[in-house]
Amino acid sequence: MPISAQDNSNITGLTSQEVESSRAKYGKNILSSKKYNPFISAIKNILKEPMVILLLVASSIYFISGETGDGIFLVSAIILIAIISLHQDSKTRNALEKLKIYSQPSCKVIRNNITEEIKSEDLVVGDSLILEEGIIITADGIIVHSNDFSVNESILTGESLTVFKDKTKNDHKVYSGTTVTSGLAIVTITNIGNDTSLGKIGKSLESIIEEKTPIEIQINSFVKKMVFVGAIVFLIVWIINFLQSKEILDSLLKALTLAMSILPEEIPVAFTTFMALGAWRLMKMGVVVKKMKTVETLGSANVICIDKTGTITENKMSLVEIYIPSTGIIKTLKEDKLSDDEQKLITLSMWASEPIPFDPMELALHQAYSNLTGLDERPNYKLIHEYPLSGKPPIMTHIFQNGNGERIIASKGAPEAFLNLSKKSDSEKSILENEIKQLTQKGYRVLGVAECDFTGNDFPKSQQDFLFDFKGLIAFYDPPKKNIPEVIKSFYKAGITVKIITGDNQETTSTIAKQIGFEGYEKCISGEELMKLNDADLKTCVIKTNVFTRMFPEAKLKIINALKSNNQVVAMTGDGVNDGPALKAAHIGIAMGKKGTEIAKQAASLILLDDDLSKMVNAIGMGRRIYKNLKKAIQYIISIHIPIILTVFIPLALGWVYPNIFSPIHIIFLELIMGPTCSIMFENEPMEENTMLLKPRPLSTTFFNFKELSTSIVQGIIITFGTLFTYQIALWNNYDEATIRTMVFTVLIAANIFLTLVNRSFYYSVLTTIKYKNNLVILIISITIIILCLLLFVPPLTSFFEFKQLNIQQLLFCGIIGFISVIWFELVKLLNIKSD
Repeated sequence: MPISAQDNSNITGLTSQEVESSRAKYGKNILSSKKYNPFISAIKNILKEPMVILLLVASSIYFISGETGDGIFLVSAIILIAIISLHQDSKTRNALEKLKIYSQPSCKVIRNNITEEIKSEDLVVGDSLILEEGIIITADGIIVHSNDFSVNESILTGESLTVFKDKTKNDHKVYSGTTVTSGLAIVTITNIGNDTSLGKIGKSLESIIEEKTPIEIQINSFVKKMVFVGAIVFLIVWIINFLQSKEILDSLLKALTLAMSILPEEIPVAFTTFMALGAWRLMKMGVVVKKMKTVETLGSANVICIDKTGTITENKMSLVEIYIPSTGIIKTLKEDKLSDDEQKLITLSMWASEPIPFDPMELALHQAYSNLTGLDERPNYKLIHEYPLSGKPPIMTHIFQNGNGERIIASKGAPEAFLNLSKKSDSEKSILENEIKQLTQKGYRVLGVAECDFTGNDFPKSQQDFLFDFKGLIAFYDPPKKNIPEVIKSFYKAGITVKIITGDNQETTSTIAKQIGFEGYEKCISGEELMKLNDADLKTCVIKTNVFTRMFPEAKLKIINALKSNNQVVAMTGDGVNDGPALKAAHIGIAMGKKGTEIAKQAASLILLDDDLSKMVNAIGMGRRIYKNLKKAIQYIISIHIPIILTVFIPLALGWVYPNIFSPIHIIFLELIMGPTCSIMFENEPMEENTMLLKPRPLSTTFFNFKELSTSIVQGIIITFGTLFTYQIALWNNYDEATIRTMVFTVLIAANIFLTLVNRSFYYSVLTTIKYKNNLVILIISITIIILCLLLFVPPLTSFFEFKQLNIQQLLFCGIIGFISVIWFELVKLLNIKSD
């Protein structure tokens, strides 16, 4: 952003050497808080896990009973679980740290006489910091230059009133944590980090408040219920075993075996892993997720509200045409030579812009003025008063004065605002309205330009009180982005309704909407009209209308809330200060990374780093993928836990010949196989072909709905039939206990492998999913088979697990039973596809 010479000729900023010297003396601009050791914290969390507690108890019993080998194995299992948990915790924490880095605020400073953008933490004492509307101030400083500058200091004072500040006033300081509500200022930094006013009162803007998401609440509730069930079953089995054997430690060990089989401790781990890695994957795509809840909500979005300028269009304004009422001719700038009046119109519109322009339209006007004039008058005039953009429709006014006392009072804004304020006859207004329509129907953004004569120093409170002389129209063209038509189509295919909410007028918006293939471009409603609707009509209107024009903050917020009251899951894009309330109200607030203000980024739940809306299509697809894969993982956990539980419980409850077929070492081994499968393999599954062709799932959908839960239960019961059938066949063949144990265990492992393959999709056949690219599938299945072979054919391991070597017929039998107990679900998929 260029710094205008007339206002800032004496501000050169620090040199690179001075920056390093200041940083060495005062440190970085970071609010440091009490450090905690993540490793120690993770260890504490591991020791609180019910499964680890059970393993510690079981290993203690083994040691007390003199079975040192089994005790050592369980202690090794605890260590292995701890290593896996620490690895996953580290991976999750690293992903979140990267997100934190990406979502850190940036700022603009003057250094070495040029303007550059840096991270806020790199600010140093003495820096010349540029503050613009919408920025969150990240250090304390003293104002050295300002234009109509005001801030909100509610974070410090509790008062949400706007405070105007100037270097000439007593209150010429700015404070960290406050927000710029209007104007522009350059300040010299005096305090950073913990030395700021915010740091001294101990409020950390870097702290992240973690809240439970709906799915997390459901998962935690489910796990707690299972823990309760496990505790009850544990007591019953302990009592039954004790009454039969009179051996307290032995019966306790058998009861612990069953309790361990009931605990689905993989589910919370899978959830945390999926959410954190999902956020990390989104970050790699250019989408920064600020709240974990957003990852969960993305797949449910069924309405997205988008802005026109910068979201649909390129936000590259070029001044293309102008209109002077006196000539009645619309001039094209590139083709026609401009008259003195037309040049004066462009000059006036430049004076109505910020002296230090950052808005694309104002940059275009300053550039047009520079191209037109041989003598640049800007250094000779000083801005003495400014009226920010306000009113319905909005306008803005600047008052400049030179050393001789000569004034320029220039205003620009919505053309209809000047038609209402200027003393034009009805016929003149009709002509102007027709010219405005001609320009807007080309898709141009049109502004009215006016001036005023005012000699006194007692300026009116409202700019609308000036007696404006309307001078003409200026038209800008901001072309649609090339990929926008395809992006809009992608939203429609995914069952997502798209709505345009813009401050521009109806004709311009409708023209651009038509160009990009937008559905419902013909029907529009303005902000003023919308505010007059009662609640019932508003609810109907926001569903039936897709284009909302001349919108202001209250109207935007009303649209979002009305959509939510219609049970819509709403995503909204925004970049300005005034978008903050609506962004916060939306289920998914989307801020623009490049052109978005810090206030918009603060209010949003995710940030598009490169302002590309197509990334939102990818993000919604990723959200749906994460949700589906998490469901697959949890359904897999439920399906494989049921046969483990019943295989342990039924022989014991029915008094079969060998009632205690498995011990804790067998259960923990199965748990170690299942953990990586659900939390690593399923997380890495690609998005299924039909994911973005399905309608969004309602946000109120229960994660464990009856149909999906019953599918998992039936899968688990049929695998149980397979294991118990194997038990009985082996018994019928007079096999000993070790052989029966080995065959039942092998069937469970085989069923686990086939279940992994079959449950990769609950819609597509395994013949389709086998082509999906996921190298972890082959890796985990290969490791499982290798470990099984080691257990069966390495004598020390076989002996330790109380197994027996199986012959080829027994192995084939176990493999076939495991296959049949799972493959039946392929027929269910086939029937579902045919019914569709």
